[in-house]
Amino acid sequence: MNRWIVAAPLSVLCGLVFTYLHVPAAWILAGIVGAGSVAIVTERDLRINEHLFTLARGVIGVVAALPLVGIPPGDLLPFLVPGLIAAVLVIAVAFFGGLVLANHGVSRKTGVLSLLPGGASLMPALARDLGADMRYVSLSQYLRLLTVSITLPVVVSFLDAPATGEVTHLKPYWWMWLLVPALIGVGIPLGKLVRLPNPSIFGPMLVTVLVGSFADFTIVPPEPLSITAFLALGWMCGGGLSVPALKAFSKLLPATMAYIVGLMVFCAGIGWVVAKWLGLTLYEGYLATTPGALETALALSAEGGAGPAVVALQLIRLICVLIFAGFVPRILKRIERDD
Repeated sequence: MNRWIVAAPLSVLCGLVFTYLHVPAAWILAGIVGAGSVAIVTERDLRINEHLFTLARGVIGVVAALPLVGIPPGDLLPFLVPGLIAAVLVIAVAFFGGLVLANHGVSRKTGVLSLLPGGASLMPALARDLGADMRYVSLSQYLRLLTVSITLPVVVSFLDAPATGEVTHLKPYWWMWLLVPALIGVGIPLGKLVRLPNPSIFGPMLVTVLVGSFADFTIVPPEPLSITAFLALGWMCGGGLSVPALKAFSKLLPATMAYIVGLMVFCAGIGWVVAKWLGLTLYEGYLATTPGALETALALSAEGGAGPAVVALQLIRLICVLIFAGFVPRILKRIERDD
């Protein structure tokens, strides 16, 4: 029997339930649960079609580029120096935390990618391309995303918001069904041509930013396309799960959770410093420096009437993390060469 007959409907059902419950990264988690359950029960890996996964990585690249579109470079300049300093500090903590984690049974690449804050939907895809353990990276990244997303509304409820606003959601034009695949179709070959790290992700991301910067319309990927991409990513992660893999993750869970909590406290401290530096409210400073959960942070920022600092600082961090992640193998090879 084709096991996808069970895994696909189960994933969709889980996705609908998780979405209704407002679970962060609902469709990625649904894919992990659906494919992982079937793989564990049948005791065999559940492999995903390679072409579907390539398309999924391209869609994820387009989605990840959307926060970068429409922000005039001039709006980022006042926040560039504090944003870069904050990003470098957070990346350094994640990098050395990953090296420490590597002493507990995972590779250095796996340890670093599992702890990099930001781009939780991208890191598992990058992990596969870079030869890291995609299963551990996806589980660790989801745990961080879930922890930050759940605690964010609780923490900011104790902080004074600058004002009150309203979140708006745009509906895609029908021709986005043509544009998004076109961005992917152009982006992947272009990424390979200019030798971008992980061209299947960064190529579509670059093309999306370029097109979005000059177009007089907003790029909004159709929701079914985004859902399919997130499910495919979850399937890739969950399809390789097994009882031994889960046992290995559970052994590292205390160390991983301790790092996540420590990172959140560290980022809160950076947020306080940034708020004092730029004359922001603590509400804005905290949201501007969260270790991930970008969508939640931006939604709370809009609801609280925060200024451009939150968007600018989060985007600077995201860009730095994504660029750094692509060069992790080269950095680690140089370190190993020097050892």
